[in-house]
Amino acid sequence: MGAALVDDLAAPRRLLAARRSAPSSLAGGWELPGGKVEPGETPQAALVRELREELGVGVRLGAEVGGGPWPLPGVGELRVWWAEVVDGVPAPLEDHDELRWLDRGDWLGGVAWLPADRPVVGALEAAAG
Repeated sequence: MGAALVDDLAAPRRLLAARRSAPSSLAGGWELPGGKVEPGETPQAALVRELREELGVGVRLGAEVGGGPWPLPGVGELRVWWAEVVDGVPAPLEDHDELRWLDRGDWLGGVAWLPADRPVVGALEAAAG
């Protein structure tokens, strides 16, 4: 699962992109932050945990992004929730070496998204209006 981490759930103007540092097959590509659900976790609880571990932030989750889930070839599927930071400042602590806030209108073209994330970001741009 992943997070569309934005500056404001009600009126998003900026979206956070995270550049992968590992594994080597994904290194250098940009993605929405998130991770895997552990046994006994709900997807939402896992996402909150992953964002704390990967970025060092506490978040408030919004609605699940419509249009998904999206396929992750060889892995499963990607579900994404809108989210905003309520505690801390995002930093690339695990699995990423750079973070970038993208302004509206530049969400899809602002970075080289990994192929699995491109359709999600397109759905985010459409949903944000």
